Amino acid sequence: MHIVCLDMEGVLVPEIWIAFAEASGIPELKRTTRDEPDYNKLMNWRLGILREHHLGLKEIQETIATIDPLPGAREFLDELRQLTQVIILSDTFTQFATPLIKKLGWPTLFCNSLEVAKDGTITGFKMRIENSKLSTVKALQSIGFDTIAAGDSYNDLAMIQASKAGFLFRTTEKIKADHPELPAFEEFDDFLAAIKKVLADA
Repeated sequence: MHIVCLDMEGVLVPEIWIAFAEASGIPELKRTTRDEPDYNKLMNWRLGILREHHLGLKEIQETIATIDPLPGAREFLDELRQLTQVIILSDTFTQFATPLIKKLGWPTLFCNSLEVAKDGTITGFKMRIENSKLSTVKALQSIGFDTIAAGDSYNDLAMIQASKAGFLFRTTEKIKADHPELPAFEEFDDFLAAIKKVLADA
C-alpha cells in the first residue's frame, strides 16, 4: 500500500515567506529552506527580523489571505487523492497553513505550531517532532506503507531519499545538480505521470 508525502510551499502553494517579504518590503525574509538547510536557524533569524520591524501574526495572515495555490495544484491533488492516500508534510505552521489547505480542498496536513503572545507577537515555534518529514515517513513505513515523497528544498531531501520513490518538484538548479539521481519535474502533468507509474509498477 502506497502513501504520497508532499511538501506544501513551493510544490502546491507559493512560498509564504517570499510573499510576505514582498508585501512588507523586507527582502531579507525571502530566504527559505532552499537557501538555508538548518530550519531552526532560519526560523529564529526570521523571528528576529519580525521583532525588529514590530510585525506579528496578523500582518503575515493578511498576506496569506491573498495567496492562492499554484496553477494546477488543486487539480493535481484532487486526481492524486483519487488514486492513493496523500499527506502534506510541511515545516510551516497551523496558523499559516489553514487558509491554504482550505483552498486545496482540505488534504491532510502534518505541520508545526507557532507560539503567539496575546498582542499577536510571534514569540517562538513548536516543532511537531524532530526531523519531522523524515520521522513521519519512517513511521508510515513502520505501519506498512510504501512512501512516495516529493519536495523542492533541502529539508525535503531526507524524506525523498528514504522513500520507495522520491522526486524533486520545481526545485533549484543547485539542488538538482547536487542530486542528479533524483528525478526532477517542473509541470504537474509530468509529476503526476511519474507517480502513476510508481503506483502501476507496484
